[in-house]
Amino acid sequence: MPSSVTPAARDRLALIESARRAVLDGGAAEQAQAVEGWVERSWRRCLANGRRPEQRVAFDMIAAPARQRVLDANQPLVRAARPVLDRLSRALASTRYFAILTDHQGVVIDAHGPIDRGDRSADLITRVGVDLSELSVGTSAIGAALTELQPVWLHRGEHFFNDTSIYSCAGAPLFGPDGRCAGMLDLTGINAAERPELKHLVAQSARSIENSLTLGLPHALLLRLNWPGRSLGSDDDGLVCLDADGWVKGSNDAARQMVPQLALAGGPSHCSELFAQPWEPLFDQARHSAPQAPAEVPLWSGLRLQALPQLPGQPAAAVPARVPLRDAEIALIRKAVADARGNVQRAAQALGISRATVYRKLGRK
Repeated sequence: MPSSVTPAARDRLALIESARRAVLDGGAAEQAQAVEGWVERSWRRCLANGRRPEQRVAFDMIAAPARQRVLDANQPLVRAARPVLDRLSRALASTRYFAILTDHQGVVIDAHGPIDRGDRSADLITRVGVDLSELSVGTSAIGAALTELQPVWLHRGEHFFNDTSIYSCAGAPLFGPDGRCAGMLDLTGINAAERPELKHLVAQSARSIENSLTLGLPHALLLRLNWPGRSLGSDDDGLVCLDADGWVKGSNDAARQMVPQLALAGGPSHCSELFAQPWEPLFDQARHSAPQAPAEVPLWSGLRLQALPQLPGQPAAAVPARVPLRDAEIALIRKAVADARGNVQRAAQALGISRATVYRKLGRK
């Protein structure tokens, strides 16, 4: 019977095998360049742990008490991921790939999609509680994503063990609202065609799960952030959750990239450390702005972001065109003066600014 593997695919597998031999048999280092550097690093870690490719992989389950503790601890992650896994099932329906969700140590906490339970190779790796960490199953997208903390693609012989060379997989780490790795999302196929584009799909899906985790935090105010000229209201938004006193309860990875102070260690951040303006008007804007419109806010670095403040339960609907920061400030000040029945001193106190600032801002219009 003629092979269904294309010449290009055969060449790719041959290059992978050449790289394996270079690393496993101590060949020339340049021969290993056919694979990503993180693949080679993982192979060498497996070798350093005394493993050899021909050894059998047991796909061990963790002990029942530990399994229950893992499931209990990861319920927020499982809940946040479920809608995303449902969408992935539709995207993967005709590809022979399926989705696996693990905790931060590589233990499976959920699996979804077109899984053939009659195929032992699929059933073994999709059981809740099976340990798919690098120490347990060698090089895989799961171990690599949790080690490298970036999206990866892994095909067939790039896995360390012969037993796992039937798999192809894409993986992406999942970061919680505290900035720490909470787990990873994996898309796996068995004896399937190489689909490196799944690396983009898994990274995009991981972002959706991270956003859902952040939105699930108890908060008094949600700030949606993006750069001027970008639309707000999508998975690309930075998300920052604040309590009623302006303290940051959590954020997503996009927000931590836009506002580096959010990623600094050393405890919670206050909103005043993020933006070079009073933070109280953000709450007023969320309460009084109708329809909701973003305003530009200054960072201490001198950069500016669009910010859309939202109270809990307010929908992330399509966002109108941005409003200049000066216009948003003036609208808030006028509203405060109106609420204070024309008493400028009382309005200034409510806004946390001086009476002179109220007069100055209104006088500029």
